[in-house]
Amino acid sequence: MIPADPLHQFWHTPIGVHRFAQADDVNEVLVRVFQTMRATDPGAVDGPKAFYASRDDLLQRIKLSEWEQLIAFIVDSVRQTVVLANQGAWPEAKPGFHIAVRGIWFQISSHGSHHDVHTHGNCSWSGVYCLQVDPQDARTAHPVLGAANGVTRFYGPHFNRLGGAAMDFGNAYLQNAHLDIEPLPGQLVVFPSWLVHQAMPYHGLSERVIVSFNVSVHAVNGSDELHGYAHV
Repeated sequence: MIPADPLHQFWHTPIGVHRFAQADDVNEVLVRVFQTMRATDPGAVDGPKAFYASRDDLLQRIKLSEWEQLIAFIVDSVRQTVVLANQGAWPEAKPGFHIAVRGIWFQISSHGSHHDVHTHGNCSWSGVYCLQVDPQDARTAHPVLGAANGVTRFYGPHFNRLGGAAMDFGNAYLQNAHLDIEPLPGQLVVFPSWLVHQAMPYHGLSERVIVSFNVSVHAVNGSDELHGYAHV
């Protein structure tokens, strides 16, 4: 039974924000690695461009201690976010589970490039980790892009109501339908894969370098365990 209350807020959107304590030691090394991978990519025959995205197989391609530290941080951060997001949904005796990285890749952007509005498939959670970007004061001082320069913009579930909804004073809560999360080196944002988002145009002295990933989460004894299905 739903208790009487003047207002219930349902269908929240969980987002986790985490800080990597070893970022200062790890980021610089990985930026150099990524820039080298871009420079030696046969598909980038004309040299660096304003936007570059690697293949999503970096788990198999990179063997460095700094990379392993970042992966461990990502998996632990996803684990924290998933546990908190599923409070009340999982059984009281929380099941064991494992996190499967479905793909992980890096992106390098500059000169006003961006990544258009999209969602991620074949996973339940995604994330973006920032390795390099202009300092905040310089980034937000851009004469055209301003504070939105290089941010990740998330569009909440209310966003698709704006196109056909009659807008008046009573549904003003619908009109603040997006959230900008600024890029900060060492910051990881974990979000549901269905959440619509984009990387806004970025222009700066430093390239914007990020790692993105997709993960799925499975019960130790099978991903259907939580549904109560019988296993034969």
